[in-house]
Amino acid sequence: MSAKNTVTVVIGGKVTKLSGYESEEYLQRVAAYLNHKMNELSELKGWNRMTAEMKNTLLALNIADDYFKARNQAEVFDEDLQNKDKELYELKQQIVELQMELDELTSPDTPAPSNDRYRSSRKH
Repeated sequence: MSAKNTVTVVIGGKVTKLSGYESEEYLQRVAAYLNHKMNELSELKGWNRMTAEMKNTLLALNIADDYFKARNQAEVFDEDLQNKDKELYELKQQIVELQMELDELTSPDTPAPSNDRYRSSRKH
């Protein structure tokens, strides 16, 4: 297990320490994300008149909304990846089948196809 990291960050204008097993860069990105969401919400009409509890609730709802949208997008990407994997498998199978057919047609042990069908259609 990696070592626990502690980093000092500024969230909402207040200095605080974050600790976790993630990298310091990751913890800084989390703090930056929170600051971005808080700045976004602070532009709402009436934000300054809201109670701290209401502000925290709106912040939590916005973060949850981002989470569910990202999770849905990840599911779409995963489904797309599975479809692409299936398509790739099928194409590889076709290549193998065509290669076997080509090998069979070009094998010295296999007699060359007869040209009889061409001769019979010509007029003598």
